[in-house]
Amino acid sequence: MKPQRTVVALMAIALLIAGCGREGGSREETPTGGGNAPAASGDFGSLSDVCKPGSPGASSAQGVSDTEIEIGVFSDIGFTKNPDFVDAAKVFTSWCNAAGGINGRKISTNLRDAKLMEVRQRMLEACREDFFLVGGSAALDGLGVKDRLNCLLPEFPAQVTQTANTGSDLQLNAGSTMSENVNPYTGFQDWLINTAYPDSKGAIGMINGDNPITKVMGEKLTESLKAAGATITYSDLYPISGVPDWTPYAQAIKAANVKGLIFFGEFRYLAKLEEVLTSMNYKLDWIDANSNSYNEIFLDAAKTSLGFQNNVADLTDTAPLSAADKVPAVQQLKDLYAEYSPDSDITFQGLKAFGAWLLFAKAATACGDDLTRACVYNTAAKETKWTGGGLQAPVDLSKPFADQKRCFNVQQATPDGWKAADFGPNTDGIFNCGFTPYKYTADFGKPLTLADVGKSIADLK
Repeated sequence: MKPQRTVVALMAIALLIAGCGREGGSREETPTGGGNAPAASGDFGSLSDVCKPGSPGASSAQGVSDTEIEIGVFSDIGFTKNPDFVDAAKVFTSWCNAAGGINGRKISTNLRDAKLMEVRQRMLEACREDFFLVGGSAALDGLGVKDRLNCLLPEFPAQVTQTANTGSDLQLNAGSTMSENVNPYTGFQDWLINTAYPDSKGAIGMINGDNPITKVMGEKLTESLKAAGATITYSDLYPISGVPDWTPYAQAIKAANVKGLIFFGEFRYLAKLEEVLTSMNYKLDWIDANSNSYNEIFLDAAKTSLGFQNNVADLTDTAPLSAADKVPAVQQLKDLYAEYSPDSDITFQGLKAFGAWLLFAKAATACGDDLTRACVYNTAAKETKWTGGGLQAPVDLSKPFADQKRCFNVQQATPDGWKAADFGPNTDGIFNCGFTPYKYTADFGKPLTLADVGKSIADLK
């Protein structure tokens, strides 16, 4: 592959994993918030005193002083120009610091811009400086796990992407991801093919970007769908750098009489494919646009097809923005973005990142003045019904996530924006809960552990 094509392909991988790209340059640092504004309330949703004033003393923990806590935020922003994790960090820290910080200590953030291929370099820097990693993600996050475990650096990520990192030790991830050893979209999948659109069960199509990450996603869903009795009548790969004309793919989909389409790739490419399908007057029962398309940019890119094609996305355990009238935490989040980062789009990734920040702050505040990594990690791990104040369905962080029953939440892309689909919610009108995720039989790898680097949880201080 020529160098220019390699760069384009890597860009496409990063945009797929990290969500939507944005126009504009890389940010040099993440603002820490604070300022001279009047003290704000430290309550969020159903959570009380997430952040609050205090008079802490000195600390021996790395990254902690009597006035400040240094937190690392991973991102590929220098490569993708995607600011979602940076925006979430800015909004959270600005609000939290205005409310008094963590018992009086202000949160400052160190942006660990991996630029896609520099994960290890940024992780080694974080190992030297940061107290914790919170609310971030890198497309190739598996490259830094061994170093993170070796320096005993805990993380509460917004998103995990590679098997080596997903469920690794010293990590609490309260959300579902395709890199798990189970299919977190099992409930959504079964709703699509058995309840909402049963005629599509025998005519599923799948298009994946031709790269190792998305190809594995396709392999996992293929196994899960077949186990559920579905028939895949069309499956294809497209060059990860995109194609100039999506007509051949649209024609193949029509020829195979595909009724339900799963697309793993950059959502702008999906919008172009749908434009061709719509011009051919070929309408599918449903198109799984996946949660990475849950943003305003996809709505704009696909606007010529939204009134014709049925785009749906499963936000799994995350409350949608459309639930603001039912969930005070969602409305509060929208208000905080309007106050501290009014030009930012609240995306699925932003929602996940803010939840990770809440988990850290609640645990850190509970630890009091004697702030240590062990206290924060162990306190957070005792949350048996964590909801992020209402931003997500309950999850028991004291148990392995893979073994827990799950929830799903279906959103539909319409000309008027993302709206909740009629998927039969049974928890506060937001989620459909109680399904057991399908466990893959194929070997897709396993996460790294402390034992892999010759350490144990007893070494965490």
